This record gives sequence, structure tokens and C-alpha cells, in this order.
Amino acid sequence: MITLFNTYQIDIKYFTLPIIYIAIGTISYTILKRIINNIFDKRKSKILIKRHYQKRADTIRIMILNILKYAIIILVILAELTIYNINIKSILAGLGIMATIVGLAFQDIAKDLLAGIFIIAEDQYEIGDTIEVNGYMGEVVFIGLKTTRIRDYKGRVKIIANHNITEVINYNLEDGLAIVDIGIDYSEDMDQVEKVLNKVAKDLTKTLPKIKGEAKVLGIDSLDNSAVIYRITAPVSSMEQYASQRIMRKKIKEALDKENIKIPFPQVEVHNG
Repeated sequence: MITLFNTYQIDIKYFTLPIIYIAIGTISYTILKRIINNIFDKRKSKILIKRHYQKRADTIRIMILNILKYAIIILVILAELTIYNINIKSILAGLGIMATIVGLAFQDIAKDLLAGIFIIAEDQYEIGDTIEVNGYMGEVVFIGLKTTRIRDYKGRVKIIANHNITEVINYNLEDGLAIVDIGIDYSEDMDQVEKVLNKVAKDLTKTLPKIKGEAKVLGIDSLDNSAVIYRITAPVSSMEQYASQRIMRKKIKEALDKENIKIPFPQVEVHNG
């Protein structure tokens, strides 16, 4: 009877302790996650902190949480192994050999981890940056130790293994440049055209949202078959060039119409007989 009772106690221990360890690990991760988030939220609440540092802080926070999650999982697994009288010291002693074996078996995972560390250390891109990888362009929404997630303008999210990100175009490192080419009829007075466009450029410098400098008329960019092409540029915040170009075209069109300056358009002449 005593033997049966002891056996029952042992079975209960094997069943309950793993659950307790998992619960402790989950609770510990939840508490530490909340503490880390509060620390970073306090930094973000400072008025003087720049947007660049906010994004970098978000990226580092996610990386810390990822490392913390994997560390707790490993600790819980090691704690559960002791329940079944498995010699942890022997496991740790043979960790070097196991690391070599695992490294050979999971080379891509090891590459992903190293690539993820270098992405953060070298500040290649951060959460919130717009990047282009292998022809896929979108906003970085997540950086993990193994993968990076990019969301395009349609809302589709592409998950890319970090070691496959060998070449990156980051559109957030420098300001953007809004470029508008406008065609003018050959019959128009070029001096008058440049006068009107220069006035538009001055107005855009004062009124264009997200502008980072001075809008400029670069002059005649090319001579097409049916139009003289003028180019106007304006430095704007990163990834704001597309919206800025739409505003610029509207302002230019309004100014040219007001001065009765013609913008050529395709025409078809029909001769009967």
C-alpha cells in the first residue's frame, strides 16, 4: 500500500512540476515584458526625443523581448529536465559539442540569428522604415532574431529570413526629392513660362507640407516632339515625395491656366477625301 502511494506521489510530481515551471516562466516573461515596455514608453514620452531614436528604441525593445523569451524557454526546459533526474551538468558540459552539431544541422537558423544581430548593431533599418529587399518594397513592422516582416501599401506582409537580406534599399536614411516634369507648348514665351514657374516654386517653398528646403525650377530638361519639358524639384521628408508631387502638379496646372500658358496634349487630325 505504501509502495503504491509513493508511486502515485512520484507520478503527481512528474505531472504537476512541469506545469508549474511553465506557469512560472510564462508569468515571469509577462512581468518582465511589462517592465521593459514601461521603461521604453517613458523614454518615448519625452518631448525632445527624435523620431529616429523612437524607432530605434522600438526595434531594440522587440529584440530584447525576443532574447528574453528564448532565454526563459531554455531555463524552463532545463528545470524540467531536472525533474526526471537528467544530469544537467553533463548537458552543459557537452554544450560545445552540441552547439557544433546544431550549428551544422541548422546553419540557416544560425545565419538568421547573426544577421539579425548585425542588422540592429549596424542600424541598417528599423521598425517604421520603408525598405526594399529583392524588389519587394514596404514598411518594416517587425524585426526578430530570425525574420523580418515587411508590409506593403496593399497591407500584404512578407516574412523574410534575416540571412536572405543581403542588399537593402532604405528610403528613410535621407530626405526624399519630389520631381515634377511639365510640358509646355513650343509656341509659348519661355521667359514668361520661367517667370510663372519660379513664382510657383516660391509659393511651394512656403506652403508645401513636409518640405525640407527650397523648391527650385531647374530649367528645360528636354525638348520632346510636341513640348518643352521643364523640371521642378522640392526636397521633402522621406517617403513624402509622391504626395508632394501630386500637390505640385495641381499648383503648377492652376498657375499655367491662370496665365493662359498651354500644356500640349495629343491631337488627331482627320482629313476627309
